[in-house]
Amino acid sequence: MSVSKEDVHYMAHLARLNLKEDEAEGLKEDMNKILGYMETLNELDTTGVEPLNHVVEQPAILRKDVAKEPISHEDALKNAPDADSDYFRVPRVIE
Repeated sequence: MSVSKEDVHYMAHLARLNLKEDEAEGLKEDMNKILGYMETLNELDTTGVEPLNHVVEQPAILRKDVAKEPISHEDALKNAPDADSDYFRVPRVIE
């Protein structure tokens, strides 16, 4: 399987990215290298190998789950780039 320039432009469109032709060419080469590496990994026999959560075993370092006073509605809207009385305003994405 290989990625074409059309595939790169299609994925960029889905991600709402504007790509120049030289960027698309570079991404195509990078994606094809990644796919080639994945094909190499698929040749390995992994029977009996347990899946990993982390590459290096680490103890779970999690913060204490402590209830705090919630932020007020006014404070939440204070830093919003655009707000309408009770709501955040965001640009329309779906047409």
